Amino acid sequence: MALGATIHTFAVQLADVDRGIYEDLKLRVARHPSETAAYMVTRLLAYCLEFEEGIVFSEGISLADEPAVLVRDLTGKLTVWIEIGAPDAARLHHASKLAERTTIYTHRDPTKVRAAWAGERIHQASDIVLHYFDPTFIDQVVTAVERRNVMTLSITERDMYLDLNGASFSTSIFGVPVA
Repeated sequence: MALGATIHTFAVQLADVDRGIYEDLKLRVARHPSETAAYMVTRLLAYCLEFEEGIVFSEGISLADEPAVLVRDLTGKLTVWIEIGAPDAARLHHASKLAERTTIYTHRDPTKVRAAWAGERIHQASDIVLHYFDPTFIDQVVTAVERRNVMTLSITERDMYLDLNGASFSTSIFGVPVA
């Protein structure tokens, strides 16, 4: 019998000063048994950092033709494709053709992630940004994750301040073009 997803709930107070977004969010994040905690945390942070009307978590690994997080406009058109981790070049090429904007958030070494795309054909690669955090940040945050979580997230001048279940973390948010 296959194991089901573990549901984590997050009560998030989001204050993104850089974009003028202040929201209280109630999120249910399903973590598939094959998904690492680092991937789930990165997916959650990407959702918060990209928050706008129409953002949703996708069905995840059950739908290989959708990203982990996406944004659709009111007509249902895919406007933002948000990848997590280290997607391959073919997936980015496909995504960039489907969505108005494609972006990536990774919990892995960004140098190694970018190296995998060297010499590969990626549609509008210079418009795709790979976002990453200080090297140990995600691993530290993972230690504070529980099934039910209370989280305060503040972003100002691309610095992120996170309080998760009483533990405090901070990092800069870095971004480099894919090509």
